[in-house]
Amino acid sequence: GDLLPADGVLIQGNDLKIDESALTGESDHVRKSLDKDPLLLSGTHVMEGSGRMVVTAVGVNSQSGIIFTLLGAAGDDEDEGKDRKGD
Repeated sequence: GDLLPADGVLIQGNDLKIDESALTGESDHVRKSLDKDPLLLSGTHVMEGSGRMVVTAVGVNSQSGIIFTLLGAAGDDEDEGKDRKGD
């Protein structure tokens, strides 16, 4: 159940299965391999196997970071309106 801290591309793997439900809502584990679906996304969990990846994005530039930024931007607009009314 290791949490992936960054987005990346799989370069070596051994029976790697990932839980992507946090991002996709899909409850089935996704098998990752060099030939099929080598992309690994931050915020997902390794459920079986092992692997190595080349990191392609971290923080706000990762897929989960982009999602959180977009969600935060929507929430900030509402909060700013409340702050202005209180001043």
